[in-house]
Parts: sequence; structure tokens; C-alpha cells
Amino acid sequence: MDVLLLIVIFTAIGGLLSVLAAGVFLLLPEHYRESALPHGISFAIGALLAGAFCGLIPHAFEDVAASDIPVLSATLMAGILVFFVLEKLLVWRHCHAHACEMHGEDAHHSHNSAENSHQHGRRAAGTFIILGDGIHNFVDGILVGAAFLTDVHLGMVTSLAVAAHEIPQEVGDFAILLHSGYERRKALLYNVLASLTTVAGGVLAYFGLGDMQASLPYFLVLAASSFIYIAVADLIPSLHVKTDIKTSLQQIGFILAGVALIVSMQHLAHRYEAADYRAIGAIEK
Repeated sequence: MDVLLLIVIFTAIGGLLSVLAAGVFLLLPEHYRESALPHGISFAIGALLAGAFCGLIPHAFEDVAASDIPVLSATLMAGILVFFVLEKLLVWRHCHAHACEMHGEDAHHSHNSAENSHQHGRRAAGTFIILGDGIHNFVDGILVGAAFLTDVHLGMVTSLAVAAHEIPQEVGDFAILLHSGYERRKALLYNVLASLTTVAGGVLAYFGLGDMQASLPYFLVLAASSFIYIAVADLIPSLHVKTDIKTSLQQIGFILAGVALIVSMQHLAHRYEAADYRAIGAIEK
């Protein structure tokens, strides 16, 4: 199957499924959501880390010269630092655009002024979430496209890892849109539209990176740095809220389940690839 078609299919399916899964998730009773969401986050952590360390990074270093390894390693580190700075800018923009609950408020404002500011802030938060989600998905699409251009099976595994971390993120985005005053239909529509930017990113990568094979390893390590940063900086800290033994064991179990899914997908992909090579060799004989 044509690589461009595969990129479009997997970026579209991954984006739409994550949004629809988040929408269905929010229809569940609250006590089910509260108990299931931490498990989904743990699973996403395992999928992201396995996608980075067992898929993207090995493929990035596979065919490069020994002299390029330090540069690739530095790119991986730089990617993590860049994502840290970008997140800092997003948090700063969020806190200066409207009332920021994280950093407190001036207690001397009048009741009406505080209420108006709160309403404006909630709406602004929803708009900011839509724009930020669209940009984030667009970048994800570029990274998935780069993975497909390197190896079709790596692209499939990467798109699966992206979808795994998108589901809990979309749940949070959907909840913020509802809290900001959006109707459920509009919130779902805007999330779907934001998810389609993944397809745009994938198509751009296909046409923009198709003739830049030498740069693909650098895009792969950037994708890996994105996965590592999201897992370590954004998702893992949320698991430390509860520290009892039972919860900790459940978290470890779901993290390992995420790792197992990605590793097993890679194993199956390589088995099918080997079978294809054997079949081609038999035909040539």
C-alpha cells in the first residue's frame, strides 16, 4: 500500500479514535471515570516510553555513521529541553491570559469583577485548549509521517503510541471545553477538527521529508524526545498523588501493559516483514 495513504489512514484513525474514546469515556458515570483514568494514564506512560526506547531511538541510530551518534544524542537532549521551554511558554500564556488558579489571585477584587473575570477566563481557556491541541496534533502528525518514511512498521507502532497518550489528553481537553461553557456537540466537533491536524502534519511530512532521508533520524529522535518528555514530565508526576501499595502495583502493572503492547506490535511487525522477504525470495527463485 502507498506510504502516503498509510500515513493518512493511521493519522486519521488515531486522531479520531482518541477523540471518540474520550467522548465515550466522559459519558460514563463519574465514579467509573475517576477509577479508570489513572489506569489509562499509566498505560499511556508505558506505550510512550516503549515507543521511544524500543522503536524510535533504535531506528534513528540504526543506519547512521558513528560520527553522527553524538549529534543525534545531543538532538535527543535538545528536544527534551525544547519541549520543556514550550510547555513553560504555554503555562505562562495561560496564566497571563486569564485568572490562573495555580498561582493565586488578588483577594481584593470585587465580587462582580471576579465573577466576570472567571467567566472570561473559562471561555479563554477553552479557546486556548482548541488551538494548543491543534498545534500539538499537527506536530504529532509530522513525527508519525517521519516514522512511516523510515519504516512502515515503525510508523504503525508510533501512531499507536501517539493514540495511547492522546486518549487521556483528549479526556482532559474535552472536560475543559465543557467546563468552559461549550455544549457537548460543539466540544466534540472542535476536538474532532483539532485531531484532523494530525493528518495535515503527516501529509506535510510526506512531501517535505520524502527527499530528505538523511534528516529522518533527527526527526525520529525529536519524536522520541517528545514521547519521553510527555511521559516523564507530564504523566508520571500525576501518579504520585496516591502512594499506597495497591495503587502503586496497579500503576506498575498498567505501565508494563503499555510497554508489552508496543513491544508485541513491533515483534509482530518484524515477523510479517521477515515473512514478506521470504515470500519474495521464493518467488525470485
